[in-house]
Amino acid sequence: MRQQLTNAFGKVFITITADTENRWIHTNWVGYLTQENVKAGALAYTNAVKEYGYSCVLNDTSEVLGSWDHSLEWVIDEWSIQAAAAGIKHFALITTPESFAGATASNFSSNNKAFEVRVFANETTAKAWLLQHSI
Repeated sequence: MRQQLTNAFGKVFITITADTENRWIHTNWVGYLTQENVKAGALAYTNAVKEYGYSCVLNDTSEVLGSWDHSLEWVIDEWSIQAAAAGIKHFALITTPESFAGATASNFSSNNKAFEVRVFANETTAKAWLLQHSI
């Protein structure tokens, strides 16, 4: 399964892939994200988690430009509860350290209580951690 969502300008802002070998949902976010993009993308991959019965997400935000602070309250207060109910237990968040998106990711990681979140600077270490929980 591979799904791409586009913004109002027709540009892909998230690609969602079911990694059946590793048993996780892999997301790749790109560009500037609006609050609507964050909500649509998060809900789409939460549905994929539920559909596949997985408990892990590899969430790559390393190509996000700017902050997603505008959505942080919704992500923590509403989405994370829905995501946990859908089955998410382990969430590897790849981000670019010392970026606006990285600061938001750290904020999310420290404030989310619904499931385990770890923040990583690269895909290799994120995958290694997630593999401990996915199979």
